Amino acid sequence: MPAKRIIPCLDVKEGRTVKGINFEGLADVGDPVELGARYASEGADELVYLDISASSEGRATFVSLVERIADRINIPFTVGGGIRSADDASRLLDAGADKITVNSAAVGCPRLISDIASRYGSQFVVVAIDARRHDGIWRVTTHGGSRLTDRRLTEWAKEAEERGAGEIMFTSMDHDGTRKGYPCDTFATLADTLRIPVIASGGAGSADDIAHVLTAGKADAALAASIFHYGEISIAELKRQLRSRGLEMRM
Repeated sequence: MPAKRIIPCLDVKEGRTVKGINFEGLADVGDPVELGARYASEGADELVYLDISASSEGRATFVSLVERIADRINIPFTVGGGIRSADDASRLLDAGADKITVNSAAVGCPRLISDIASRYGSQFVVVAIDARRHDGIWRVTTHGGSRLTDRRLTEWAKEAEERGAGEIMFTSMDHDGTRKGYPCDTFATLADTLRIPVIASGGAGSADDIAHVLTAGKADAALAASIFHYGEISIAELKRQLRSRGLEMRM
């Protein structure tokens, strides 16, 4: 069985790492390069950087940041935010990113997944899905969770896989930043439906939460932010605890 992965997530706004609850009330938590380097030294398997304020003006700034990250960090990292074309993806991959992630733009134009995957390969494409429960149904949201769509979570994830996604990163907008755990039943359903890896995001508050989503939730990786940014647990200690519970981890 492949080792489970621990992936710190760094939301970047105007060159700084920020964190909020349900994508609101953002607070500055540090320099993204320095934080990434610290997490890499602590044993993170990968990193995810999301440009949450992507714009035509901010894009050049983010590309420059990606170059700095690539120069400093020796573990794989994924970048996303504002990617609307294969050319956008190309600029970030050329700057040193190992993978890119697409979200809202792919919901609006699913062909974007196919375009990037056909040019670079599925291994470079992570499709991020933000969803929340609405009338008992997991519905996909866009634009940082602010817009509810008619798409259903599992159906959209399956379509993304068929279009060439190499991984699915699902964030529960109901749980994001709350540190109250993941919706593990939903993650298990996704994992049973898909052939590609599922990254769990949104809600990690403890080692117990992460252990639960990697076992009962059947996720291949756990992405977290708050518990690392605020020093609640180090990645090394988290991995030790997970390994003591029988999970295969890269130490």
